Amino acid sequence: MQLFQERKFGNLISDTFTFFKEFGKNYFKNYLALNGVLMLLFVVIFIFGYREFFLQMINSNVNGNSYFFQSYFQENNLLLILGFVVFIILFLLMSIIMYTFPVLYMKRIAETGDRNIKPDQMLGDIKKNIGKFIIFFLGTLFIMTPVMFILMAISSFLMVVVIGFFLLILLMPAFINVMNFTLFDYLNTNKGFFESLGYALKVNFSKMFDSQYAKFWKYWGSTVICFMIIYVVLMVFTFIPSIFLGLGMSTIPEVGNPQSDPAEVFSGGMGIFFFVIYGISTLVSFMLYNVMYVNAGLQYYDSRTDLHRTINLSEIDTIGNGEF
Repeated sequence: MQLFQERKFGNLISDTFTFFKEFGKNYFKNYLALNGVLMLLFVVIFIFGYREFFLQMINSNVNGNSYFFQSYFQENNLLLILGFVVFIILFLLMSIIMYTFPVLYMKRIAETGDRNIKPDQMLGDIKKNIGKFIIFFLGTLFIMTPVMFILMAISSFLMVVVIGFFLLILLMPAFINVMNFTLFDYLNTNKGFFESLGYALKVNFSKMFDSQYAKFWKYWGSTVICFMIIYVVLMVFTFIPSIFLGLGMSTIPEVGNPQSDPAEVFSGGMGIFFFVIYGISTLVSFMLYNVMYVNAGLQYYDSRTDLHRTINLSEIDTIGNGEF
């Protein structure tokens, strides 16, 4: 599969799945080797923490204790602080791998054509680019995100005249594209963060309303379609178990008994089932978002027209080799 080439809108979608067809086994083997344990620990801590918070909230509502959370935090402050610190560390490590892995994996394929990439190779690439990712993270946090919040606030205000609704629909995919293009360009070139951000803005918004040259709508539509695919899969994955959970809880006598303890009911088998399903869906969502990142990579390689000609010429040079 050639990465550096121009692609039409439909090809961006189809080639995303072609990529996983050709490289998916090796891709996820490496991804899980580097990130599998971290994701599992993250989900376990998150689910247990969420479950505890949810149960305490129910007890607070039932008992009418307005100071319940305050006393709960005071009694368990050390445990909560430790859990929060571990959670943040896991989140940061996961973020580094989740965002840099697709970029560096596709970069290695583009540069070497290797179809048997090893986990230690990917780990070495990630270590070399940790500094760049930290700069990207800080730039996104303190520059791109505040601008995005301001634009969203303006769009929300304009919803009273309808146009704000359409601006919100445009903004989120466009913001995701700018962020992804910046990261891909930053890790694929020797440019600085602001140069890569400038490239992302130029590619996505240059000649935006010129149907012949604009790439904005192609990239925006591709991102929206990938998001919808991920959303539908997750909905199917969680909706059916949620129906069974609701039906199962409605058949439990204690649920309809005003004298029963809701927290005790929810902490039983049905509650455990709910949190297990929630944990599995979270893990699945982590895996599915690789579709979005790979699609973003194909968009980036589509935009690098400066390399399309070089690759095409190198292919022409090989024509006729080995014919005799």
